[in-house]
Amino acid sequence: MRTNKALNTIVVEDSETQRAIISKLADDNPNLNLLGVYKNGILALNGIRKSKVDLVLLDIEMPIVSGFDLLESLEKPPQIILISTKADYAFKAFDYDIIDYLQKPLDKARFTLAIDRAVSKQQDLIGIKEQKDFVYVTVNLQKKKVFLNTIKWIEALGDYIKLVTSEGNFLVLSTMKAFLNRMPENKFVRIHKSFIVNVSKVDNWSSSKVEIDGTKLPMSRLRKDELEKILIVN
Repeated sequence: MRTNKALNTIVVEDSETQRAIISKLADDNPNLNLLGVYKNGILALNGIRKSKVDLVLLDIEMPIVSGFDLLESLEKPPQIILISTKADYAFKAFDYDIIDYLQKPLDKARFTLAIDRAVSKQQDLIGIKEQKDFVYVTVNLQKKKVFLNTIKWIEALGDYIKLVTSEGNFLVLSTMKAFLNRMPENKFVRIHKSFIVNVSKVDNWSSSKVEIDGTKLPMSRLRKDELEKILIVN
């Protein structure tokens, strides 16, 4: 069972045998979602540009375009685990802020440890991003910063809305539509005329209910498809 959101991963390796070995290790790891396997850096570069890649399992010693050449061509590289038959490149490798350096033949336990490091770093990166995502609201005539990742749901109460958060509940003078327009796309969804939910907080749902932290909220049947589409993507 996956305990974290799986990292979208690609394998870049020129040896067919090694590609098969690394791909099998990646496919068997519950924290990885294997998006693609490439035999050279040019194909890999195209794959990275077309898809959201979180992690690259990258062989260093490849003809024409080496692993280091590929790294040099990436403006915003994803997380990188470098793989080589030699230890000689290790010192140079860490100039590229890589997650780990693995030597062939790969050991499954050592591979798992490297993946755990990548998962941990990804969680840190997500946490930092979430802490930067906030909205200012007026509560009791004072401006208050509310981090979006603390909001569970929003409830309509006449001329006000109630923000239900992990830090407490806050009454804000606003319409549901106006508040939703301030939120990041596909992160908050209106499930009912009186409720907006933080998609990341949804535990369970049916055709008529959404459950968050043990509280069941009503859902309009026409909203179910929209919510499911976003939940599947996220």
